[in-house]
Amino acid sequence: MSRRGPMSRLPILLLAPVLALGSGLALGSGLALGSGLGCGRSPAAAAEHVTVLAAPPPGGDWPADPKSLTDADWKARLTEQQYQVLRHKATERAFTGALWNNHEHGVYRCAGCGQLLFRSEDKFESGTGWPSYTRPATPEVVASQDDHSLGMDRDEVLCSRCGGHLGHVFDDGPAPIYQRFCINSASLVFEATPSEAPPAQDAGGTAPGGTD
Repeated sequence: MSRRGPMSRLPILLLAPVLALGSGLALGSGLALGSGLGCGRSPAAAAEHVTVLAAPPPGGDWPADPKSLTDADWKARLTEQQYQVLRHKATERAFTGALWNNHEHGVYRCAGCGQLLFRSEDKFESGTGWPSYTRPATPEVVASQDDHSLGMDRDEVLCSRCGGHLGHVFDDGPAPIYQRFCINSASLVFEATPSEAPPAQDAGGTAPGGTD
């Protein structure tokens, strides 16, 4: 039984069929090709260095109302990998994402809508090849729903603002919280900040991480 924590619940969504992509993704299954089950603790070869992404996304500014965007809108805004992971629940291959080995100080935002999701202070080395965190920046920025794909019972983690797929949460994290938020790099953008500085605010005086 996973320790779900104070996360909101969303209805179970119909998952897409498994489809292997040339980029090492698997649609709708949470399966990382060549590395065992997605967000598991399977060994894999280290990837070459990948440049850390920075906000805003290629499609322009963060959307003011992400829940109003159509699938075509998302496809136009996101990179192909971001689109497949965030909107079609693909999983990047372990040790290949841009952020699994990032140790800079800063915050991690949703690559779809800019909501502040995680902080570097809560990131830890899980040995899985995916960015792992003990907790979200605040409980309300993530939602969870049951994932019964691959014959397993798991807790899928989504961005509460845009509904984008982030990864899964497990109850094998470090003490005292014992949670491991196993997140796809493609679902995130990293914003470096000085250790003493708060995350950047938008023009309205509130961080893009505000929830609806």
